[in-house]
Amino acid sequence: MNEHHNPKTMSERADELEEEKMHEMERIITKSTLAYLMDGQVEMDTSAAIMPKHPDKFFQMGEDPRLPKMPEKPTLVDYFRLRFASTAHLLQSATHALKGGHPEKVILACLLHDVAVVSFIRCDHGYWGAQMIEPYVDEEISWAVKTHQALRFFPDESVGYGYPDIYKKLFGPDYKPEPYIYEEYKRAKQHKWYMTSRLICVNDIYSFDPNAKVDLNDFVDIIGRNFKQPKEGLGFDNSPSAHMWRTLMWPTRFL
Repeated sequence: MNEHHNPKTMSERADELEEEKMHEMERIITKSTLAYLMDGQVEMDTSAAIMPKHPDKFFQMGEDPRLPKMPEKPTLVDYFRLRFASTAHLLQSATHALKGGHPEKVILACLLHDVAVVSFIRCDHGYWGAQMIEPYVDEEISWAVKTHQALRFFPDESVGYGYPDIYKKLFGPDYKPEPYIYEEYKRAKQHKWYMTSRLICVNDIYSFDPNAKVDLNDFVDIIGRNFKQPKEGLGFDNSPSAHMWRTLMWPTRFL
């Protein structure tokens, strides 16, 4: 049966295009196993399989020339501008908190609450985001970012927070969070910083306006006062999460 009767899938066509692009590159660029899993494929790129297709080429072990070049000592603001895929939602959330007169800790928590989503992963983004920022912010901020992962699914009428209508559209009216989310919620509700995390949710639901005018420059001073920028550059310090920031810098390094 010829190809006309067996049209290639979107994934197969994408793989072919990617292969063509790779031949144009000076170095061999590979995908991580996680990227394959996201495509529904349990597989990985191996040197043995790839090198014969690209003789006389080496694997990418530094900057990806397809991405904006990062400065020698990058800051959080540099990541916002050069690596985060979208910042409008974060800026809207933080702007709403700023106009509400909330403390800077709450404003920064709103600014960073979905940092994992915009930089590299959606699943359990609150936990990932908290780990990314934990060495650089007050513990209250990273805790709030982590636990908003659970709190957003549970109403709190004392602050006017109901279950978001958009979640019904996104996940279906019958969606129920997993048991670990329920357990996180119960723990968080008894915590001394509960309201800091809850205020992320309160400001979150008003932050989906595609026409809103927001500016990262409005938060540069707040970042400067509340985010401990390493002198070596974010990703080049020896913190427990520095490797996560380096991965954003060099997402296609072979190892």
